[in-house]
Amino acid sequence: MPHRRSQERHANRKKRLSADLANIQYISSSCQHIPVYENSRIFTVGTRLSRSLPSSPIRSMSSPNLWSTAAAGMASSRTLIPKKGSRTSLTSLPAEFHSLNRQVSQRSWVERTFHRRECIKFIPSHRDHSRCACGRNEQWHIQTGASRLEPGQIEKWHPYKHTEQRVTDAYGTIEFQGGPHPSKAQYMKLSSLDTRQENVLTLLLKHWGLDLPKLLITVHGGILNFDLQPKLKRVFRKGLLKAARTTGAWIVTNGTNTGVTRHVGDAISDRTTKARNKVVAIGIAPWGIVENKEDLLGRDIVVPYHCVSSTKTNTSVLNSNHSYFLLVDNGTVGKYGGEILFRKKFEKYIAQQKICIANDFRGHGVPVICVVLEGGANTIRSVLEYVTDTPPVPVVVCDGSGRAADLLAFAHKYTMDDGTMAESLRDQLILTIQRTFMYTQEQAEKLFIELMLCVKKKELITVFRMGDREESKDIDLAILTALLKGTTANAIDQLNLALTWDRVDIARSHIFVYGQEWPEGALEVAMMDALINDRVDFVKLLLENGVSMHTFLTIPRLEDLYNSRQSPSNTLRYLVRDVKKHVPSNYRYTLPDIGLVLQHLMGGGFRAYYCRKRFRQKYHALKQTISYADFKGTSVGNIVTSIPHLMNTKQAEELFPYPFHDLMIWAVLMKRQKMALFMWQHGEEALAKALLAGKLYAAMAHEADQDDLEIELSEEFRHYADEFLGLALELLGHCYKIDDDYTQQLLTYELKNFSEQTCLGLAVIANHRQFIAHTCCQVLLNDLWIGGLRMRKNTSLKVILGIIFPPYLFALDFKSKEELQLMPQTMEEHLDELEDAASVANISMSSFSEDQDYNYNEDVADPISAMNQQSPLKENGTLGSMDGSNSAVDNTIFSHMPFRKKKSPLRMGKKVYEFYNAPITKFWAHAVSGSDLTSCFTINVVVVVLSIYYQRLDFMF
Repeated sequence: MPHRRSQERHANRKKRLSADLANIQYISSSCQHIPVYENSRIFTVGTRLSRSLPSSPIRSMSSPNLWSTAAAGMASSRTLIPKKGSRTSLTSLPAEFHSLNRQVSQRSWVERTFHRRECIKFIPSHRDHSRCACGRNEQWHIQTGASRLEPGQIEKWHPYKHTEQRVTDAYGTIEFQGGPHPSKAQYMKLSSLDTRQENVLTLLLKHWGLDLPKLLITVHGGILNFDLQPKLKRVFRKGLLKAARTTGAWIVTNGTNTGVTRHVGDAISDRTTKARNKVVAIGIAPWGIVENKEDLLGRDIVVPYHCVSSTKTNTSVLNSNHSYFLLVDNGTVGKYGGEILFRKKFEKYIAQQKICIANDFRGHGVPVICVVLEGGANTIRSVLEYVTDTPPVPVVVCDGSGRAADLLAFAHKYTMDDGTMAESLRDQLILTIQRTFMYTQEQAEKLFIELMLCVKKKELITVFRMGDREESKDIDLAILTALLKGTTANAIDQLNLALTWDRVDIARSHIFVYGQEWPEGALEVAMMDALINDRVDFVKLLLENGVSMHTFLTIPRLEDLYNSRQSPSNTLRYLVRDVKKHVPSNYRYTLPDIGLVLQHLMGGGFRAYYCRKRFRQKYHALKQTISYADFKGTSVGNIVTSIPHLMNTKQAEELFPYPFHDLMIWAVLMKRQKMALFMWQHGEEALAKALLAGKLYAAMAHEADQDDLEIELSEEFRHYADEFLGLALELLGHCYKIDDDYTQQLLTYELKNFSEQTCLGLAVIANHRQFIAHTCCQVLLNDLWIGGLRMRKNTSLKVILGIIFPPYLFALDFKSKEELQLMPQTMEEHLDELEDAASVANISMSSFSEDQDYNYNEDVADPISAMNQQSPLKENGTLGSMDGSNSAVDNTIFSHMPFRKKKSPLRMGKKVYEFYNAPITKFWAHAVSGSDLTSCFTINVVVVVLSIYYQRLDFMF
């Protein structure tokens, strides 16, 4: 039996090994000759996996190429070659090859999708009969087997007719050499005739990892090198870079290191190295004019490329400051123009894509704008095509850059409203065209007609001139304002664009203009987008223009904010898992869950508002009012239309009486420090909010350490906590300098919105020692310690004398009635006063006869309400609004200002009560009584011991 089992195990192992080898052979057959780079060694994944070549001259990449990532990981894992006697190496191969197979499928998609064009018929050129009209010589056509014209046959060469589609043979990664830091760029050779634009966009977004642009800037101008004025060059570089970085734009050029593209590349070279600020520059260049294009031939390769131009006039090197290249092939060599139609189609297709605003695709497509710098006659024709297109594309012309740009600026300036120009200016302009482009009279007049057709669309052309005006110093403003001016979008769509670009200056100066009317709920939608996208300046702008947070903040909106996916990395999901077990991956956070998180972070007896019975009742009532499916699925785009009349303003204010407080907690939990600081600056109870935010950040830092998250995350939380706690200390010092009495009241107010805590209690919870050590807190604690007494020196001695010799009480100083009313109360004192108020109310009720027509409810409320009216310490005290809009403070703290002038002495019985009720008196009374008890006990013990001792002595003698 044991022998049979061993045979079965051996047979099963043999079957598994055979299956693994079959998988290896299948995948290897589909992976022939895939170069994998790792540590400057090339591994060829094929049937002979163990063969390695000598060191390659091709440099290894710091970040492997996209399609060879999995293969590089396999090469470094050392599991490709099973060791002798190993039983586990082969069984781990299928998992390793699964990743490689996925990369191979991506490569196969590329080769199925993108093609090149190759000339298939030799048609002699008119200038050189030894060369074909495609630009190649006759020998090349003979080698490729191209056909020839029959004797006497005349035919004009055309890409559609005389080229053939072939699989693309050039794509991968370029490593630009010669600079201080070698830069990399992805490139793809593709056909200009039959490439579908949706496939190009898929390549850019999915395979090259780009995000859909929020703006497309297409730059046109001169192909040959030209110089700019130093000031204009500096302003152009700065403005173009700022426009691209702040708006998340794509810059599209012809990709070569000449002419206008060179100036664009110089502007991009000033970018920061942070990935989030990276400028996306896409070069769409003709394949036939790329210098050293033979080095780029290869599938999924890494190519070192030197950006040194040669003396050839029909080729150009690629610009090293571009990150992506689409090398358009129409079958020609050494000729421009094959990329023009492809570029127009590409820009038009991008313009049809909808911009995603806060996870909601709505509004217009990606805006496109053309920037003209210098240029020739073809640039003027391109401008004409842009302004007459459907929809039209706005154009920004840089005056002073030369040639076409100056001609367009001149025509734009001197053309009248009816589209005509004065005769003298017309002749002068035609003469200038002749001298600029070396044209004949007839050619100049044709180009003049094209110029006049361009400026007929005067509203679509914005001329940027260097001048003394402040607004003329930034070309980015000219670009963005030209977009707003040149589109037919309404104010809402323009605001969405400005919000997407994060350009509050544009919104302030060109959208929120006097007399602008907004549809109901439009600004609230914009506020929601601004909060989700963390646009602090836009939130401030919307508040300035009439958005009320009391009416804006609703339960669905607040939950949408907590469930937003456009948030920075935070620990909210880990915190929810700590308080709520078995949380699925697509779980939607609710406000009760957030309340549990707050209680968990604050600790102690803190009770969050979202967990209170009153809020939970309203929360569940709201869920029953509207279908919960709509409640959960309300998107940001239609959130206003789905619940516009759910509750009136009064109900909304009752549900969220302090909306800035709720939004500050959201910003803290979502790790949005700038937004949290902004919300702290607005609304009420600034001191308490700063202490609360500091405690939350400190607790989140502790949780990050416990969960073994990144060290940087924990340090970041601690930095934010220190920032808020520092603000609390600074605010306390500022208030104490202005008025020490009111500041002490701020510290001892019980805040209903903070679980009935006081600011002093929150400081203790946050372990803010510097706050508690502040002079104001120490004076307050000392004031609480001595109670109703007023003493400066020898306090303890006087209290002890009063305890030992009660008549000494009448020699002590006491506070006045008004000062006692402003003092904080202990819980015991508060309960005693509640009982006194209740007894007074009963006596007052019994004094009225039953037949008296008197409404007791109008004069004396319930005892608690009466006590709340009398004692400012038990009201919902607020710490003051940063914007001076706190009416509660006017009705509570500042209503006691007459007390500071009037001082009524205490009665004798009240003095006795205050003396024996003071904490210092209780302490020394217990201390004195304890010492007396100890003394009496000691005396008794000594007496007893001595008596026993003397009795024994008498007995002995």
